[in-house]
Amino acid sequence: MAERILVVDDEIQITRVLRASLAAQRYDVRTANDPEEALRLFEEWKPDLLVTDLMMPGMTGVDLCRAVRRRSRTPILVLSVRDQEHTKVEALDAGADDYVTKPFGIQELLARVRAQLRRAPERDLQEKIEIGDFVVDPEGHSVTLCGRPVHLTPREFDLLLFFARNAGKVLTHRALLTAVWGAQSAQQPEYLRVFVGQLRKKLQGDSRREYIQTEPWIGYRFVPEGAPESGE
Repeated sequence: MAERILVVDDEIQITRVLRASLAAQRYDVRTANDPEEALRLFEEWKPDLLVTDLMMPGMTGVDLCRAVRRRSRTPILVLSVRDQEHTKVEALDAGADDYVTKPFGIQELLARVRAQLRRAPERDLQEKIEIGDFVVDPEGHSVTLCGRPVHLTPREFDLLLFFARNAGKVLTHRALLTAVWGAQSAQQPEYLRVFVGQLRKKLQGDSRREYIQTEPWIGYRFVPEGAPESGE
């Protein structure tokens, strides 16, 4: 059975192009040109993935993210333009899982779509997470990377565990701070910079692989299979 994708954008030409491109990959695609229509279709059709623009008249894409997240854990991929950093962060905090920056290539979009559709259902909170190069054991409070143990402080472990449970997703500074340090720390990003720096050093070692990628001005993305070091 074909996976269902709902595409939302107020520009009809964009929805036509995206529908054709996604349908060519054998996805079942429906489109909406405003968030209100999208919500109605979402309730009736129950898609496997929502792809939505952010800047639309009336109800915005951020509003749509919040409304969908109140109803469902369906993955949300947002489309944004380069000068919408603040809105992009708002959307991620509102429940979006990832974003593609306009203008984008169709191959990049398809890769992001595949990544979101591969996302496994939420596991039991104490179940071992075996993902990429990692085995993370919440109950045993242990981590192995490519078969070798990694010794982490309790806070570093909490941070890695949250990354592992959200692998491949863009996680905002606010989301990470709230999840690991609590809501009272959401405005103290210095915590995050220090601990991400420490965690990176312990994970990278001599491998020259990058497991925690920086999303400038927004947050971080955990890549469990590692990526070549960017050199930044």
